[in-house]
Amino acid sequence: MFNNKSVLITGGTGSFAKQLVKTLIQNYQPHKIIIYSRDELKQFEMAQKYNHKCMRYFIGDVRDLPRLQRAMREIDFVVHAAALKHVPIAEYNPMECIKTNIMGAQNVIDAALNNSVKKVIALSTDKAASPINLYGASKLASDKLFVAANNITGTLNTRFSVVRYGNVLGSRGSVLPFFQKLLQENATSLPITDENMTRFWITLQEGVDFVLKSFQRMHGGETFIPKIPSMKIVDMAKAIAPDTPQNIVGIRPGEKLHESMCTKHDAHLTLEFSDHFVIRPTIQFAQSSDFTKNALGETGKMVKKDFQYSSDTNDKWLSKQELLQKIKLTENEEK
Repeated sequence: MFNNKSVLITGGTGSFAKQLVKTLIQNYQPHKIIIYSRDELKQFEMAQKYNHKCMRYFIGDVRDLPRLQRAMREIDFVVHAAALKHVPIAEYNPMECIKTNIMGAQNVIDAALNNSVKKVIALSTDKAASPINLYGASKLASDKLFVAANNITGTLNTRFSVVRYGNVLGSRGSVLPFFQKLLQENATSLPITDENMTRFWITLQEGVDFVLKSFQRMHGGETFIPKIPSMKIVDMAKAIAPDTPQNIVGIRPGEKLHESMCTKHDAHLTLEFSDHFVIRPTIQFAQSSDFTKNALGETGKMVKKDFQYSSDTNDKWLSKQELLQKIKLTENEEK
């Protein structure tokens, strides 16, 4: 699907984007991969490692529509990974979060339509389901923009979908590398926000593979959600540092005790497939699709009316041993 095609990644110097680039180069023969981001130092450092002949590095911000439109010329696929993601920082700097996560999302949509991009997938977060913080609310707004964009394509073949998943093992800003850094600095304890807190967990490679598969599956307008395991934060801390005490510090501003990816309010729109869920759009498109059967021919069925997919009631849990295996695998992938 990606052979001889051109792919643009916003937020292109992030952890996810680097793993996506690595996967595309190893498994396909892309014509071009454009890294679109605003940090010149991160681009310079990334270019030292990812210097394949197909690579292009564009300095630019998703807030800058003219620059986005120039960068998307002759692009086939877009992965929108750029966002302001730090929950407390977004609470203290709300308008900056809105400019990037909402206005930037609309700019990506407009640039894709203006350049007749074939498919766009926007990365979302579990925090966008019943959000209680600005980051989650801004990503929910972004999700709605990308879903609704399918209704303004007119005669274009451009299609937009969303991928939503939980915390990523090994990504910058995740609690795991934070704990690991504290342990390297000989911390005498690990800070735990709440002893009952749970989160969904996925590795970078699993996230990348799911996004690439979603490009193949999508009709346009779906929110794709992988079936992934949960784990308590206290169990994660015990797994990586069994002899280090834990210090309960309380929940941060805008933080949830548990996360959801499908709420009970989405149940009437949610389809279950073998390894993922799909939330159908709430609005009717001019060109309707049968979302019970995806573009690969996989079929899904409606969930129960009271269904919700939450990290505390998940039927799939990550054991300590499985966590350590995933951490080791992730570390090997980064080498």
